[in-house]
Amino acid sequence: MAKRMIRLPLNVAAPTSFEKTPDKRRRVAGYARVSTDLEEQESSYEAQLDYYTGFITQNANWEFIGMYSDEGVTGTSTLKRDGFNNMVSDALDGKIDLIITKSVSRFARNTVDSLETTRKLKAAGVEIYFEKENIWSLDPKNEMVLTIMSSLAQEESRSISENTAWGKRKQFADGKFSIAYSRFLGYDRDEDGKMVVNKEQAEIVQRIFREFLMGYSYKAIAKHLTEDGIKTVTGKDKWWECTIKSILTNEKYKGDALLQKGYTEDYLTKKRAANTGNKEKYQRYYIKEDHEAIIPPSVFDTVQAEINARSSKERYSGMSIFSSKLVCGDCGCAYGRKTWHSTDRYKKIVWQCSGKYKTKGHPCRTPNLTEDEIKEAFIRAVGLLLKDKDEKLKDAELLRQIVADTSSLESEKEILQAEMDGLAKALEHDIMINISLASDQEAYRTRRESLEGQWLKKRDEIGRLDDLISDKILRAGRIDAFIEELRSRETITEFSPQAWGVLVENVTVKQGGEMEFCFIDGSRVMV
Repeated sequence: MAKRMIRLPLNVAAPTSFEKTPDKRRRVAGYARVSTDLEEQESSYEAQLDYYTGFITQNANWEFIGMYSDEGVTGTSTLKRDGFNNMVSDALDGKIDLIITKSVSRFARNTVDSLETTRKLKAAGVEIYFEKENIWSLDPKNEMVLTIMSSLAQEESRSISENTAWGKRKQFADGKFSIAYSRFLGYDRDEDGKMVVNKEQAEIVQRIFREFLMGYSYKAIAKHLTEDGIKTVTGKDKWWECTIKSILTNEKYKGDALLQKGYTEDYLTKKRAANTGNKEKYQRYYIKEDHEAIIPPSVFDTVQAEINARSSKERYSGMSIFSSKLVCGDCGCAYGRKTWHSTDRYKKIVWQCSGKYKTKGHPCRTPNLTEDEIKEAFIRAVGLLLKDKDEKLKDAELLRQIVADTSSLESEKEILQAEMDGLAKALEHDIMINISLASDQEAYRTRRESLEGQWLKKRDEIGRLDDLISDKILRAGRIDAFIEELRSRETITEFSPQAWGVLVENVTVKQGGEMEFCFIDGSRVMV
């Protein structure tokens, strides 16, 4: 039999362009987005909503499903665009046939996101109409055009990001900066845009610094504020450790301002990175005495030194003001807080040597102490200290002058830094000579290793000097607080957590129950 060729009819898809009338009404949604919360953008956002609602409802062949929108959200990533993600999800679930948006850049400024989303929706039979570019995504002729337009939108986003970053850097160079006052505790903005102290919030900041110097940890301070019903700057009930730490380390509370603390690593992901000062492009600037301080600079610097000191300790407990200050006179271990009979009516809190039973058969003979016993002993010890108040103040002020003098350390550091600079120049010179001229490579390597070794040794020595300077600053700050507290008291009749925190260095518990108080100025009192 002879072969016969039969031409099969084409399966023609329904028209996708709004110029042609489809067989049934298409379910159409609109999408609108603005990338900032600025007032001038709000009108653009509302205009998009009004326009596309009217645009869709006026077409008899379309059924208006609704508007999806994102306000004040960047288009460089779809991760945080809830309206966009909900729209795509509904479209893939078969609830939408057509999506209308203003332009490719409104849809996404990321080429990958734009194309991936468009192709995903295309595979599900969902079309997107980009009005400005007059692109219908189901039209195969528009695939290349859409790719080009998405790339242009991404490039525009990169350009905007770089221009914005340049503008920020220029502001920093001019000493200008902005603060999100609604999320910054302690300051408001006046009519001239300058920082002014919010007295009510400043009291909370001062309390945080005060409790830290008493010996409390970030966690303990956060717990106290939460328990006392004090709201955070954003009106939340619960305080977090990270919030306390950020307040304690923010230089703005001593009246200064460090500019360009961080930068955006990737304009698409908006990932931020801390500025460590090793990128020339992101120059840091420090403004001293920029605005009114909430915390005196000396107190702020003392807190920074204390933070460094605590971080260097293997174990520091700051949940109680007695933590890390009570020491066993037998074994030298710190006293720890113990709860006896925690589940019955005989519940009791005691402080006990943490190494009491570490040596089998030879427990420490120092006694357990209740908090009331510790407080009573402190009151007696301070009473004895106050008997020689004037003499103690003179000695403390003299000690403070000696401790605060870092001039010799600073001079030694300057000499080492100059020597390091000289070694670096010599090393650079040798490298350039080796590149340009033929030379003995073994001799070059030996000299280079020698120079590098000397440079590293001096760098480590500078690090040691920095630690010594920080220790002296911390010590001087503690003595300042000791002098201020001692000067303010004529007598003591009840226990004061603040006095404990600023007066006591440590307390050694003896076998017979006596306690030797070592105060910040070095004075010792046995009670």
